[in-house]
Amino acid sequence: MKICKNKKISVTSQTKQTRLMMNSVNSYGRRPRLTIRIGQASLAFALPDEESENQVVYMPYTVRSGVSIAANLREAFKTEEQLTEEWSRAQVMLDTPVVIIPLEDYYEQDQERISTYYHHAITGHANDTVLASVLPTLNAVALYAINKDLKLVLDDHFSDVRFMPVAQPVWNHLYRRSFTGVRRKLYGYFHDKRLEVFSFQQSRFHFCNSYEVTSARDSVFFLLSVWQQLGLDQRKDELHLAGNLPDKETFLSEIRRFVQNAYVINPTADFNRAPVAAIKGMPYDLMTLLVKGR
Repeated sequence: MKICKNKKISVTSQTKQTRLMMNSVNSYGRRPRLTIRIGQASLAFALPDEESENQVVYMPYTVRSGVSIAANLREAFKTEEQLTEEWSRAQVMLDTPVVIIPLEDYYEQDQERISTYYHHAITGHANDTVLASVLPTLNAVALYAINKDLKLVLDDHFSDVRFMPVAQPVWNHLYRRSFTGVRRKLYGYFHDKRLEVFSFQQSRFHFCNSYEVTSARDSVFFLLSVWQQLGLDQRKDELHLAGNLPDKETFLSEIRRFVQNAYVINPTADFNRAPVAAIKGMPYDLMTLLVKGR
């Protein structure tokens, strides 16, 4: 467990903004970054494409079971035509357990201390490489692990790779949203059979934890446990939910028995009808990264 104590833009305007962002990168003579999302048993790619309707080509990759993610990724680079092009720069999203530490406890050059922090809290990753993502707005650092073989494949294939946990863009985006209104807010993000639960207070994480969930009942139990732990008011405070809710109708029916103000975030509205929000099957975290950044 890890605990850490506008105006509307038209579709045309949003599309122009996306194109301008891509063109600004191209104006320096460098291709935009290829985005790779790596789950426990999944792979997906997002390729910037100014000519496509959504400005991005989303490519889920069929992972072969019984074969490591590193081997699957290596095979994808060889067989997927759009990935055989000369991509030298990438940003990689990793679905891996995360430990949040205060920014003041982070020493970038002290890898041994960083690894000790992580392995003290998370078991089963002793042979992995521990990475760190600084979250300056939240005065925190996210520590997470990557399989050494997987990192080797990525480092061999790209000259410039940036890593992040999948929830990082979601944390930063919802932190900015949290200033709307005066009520306290708890957030739940569902992805890859996992539930990320977090809240903010005074420019920091007030709570941050993740749970493996396989049913609506599990999800309700974990959210209400955190709600009670934080002393939130079931009539006044708010619960905001994003991602792939399990058994959505049953879940919402149950959670609203106990929390009056429970809302599901609609990506199309959340991102002012940005083109990527219309891409079927794209995870909310990847949409957030492409629209709002890291």
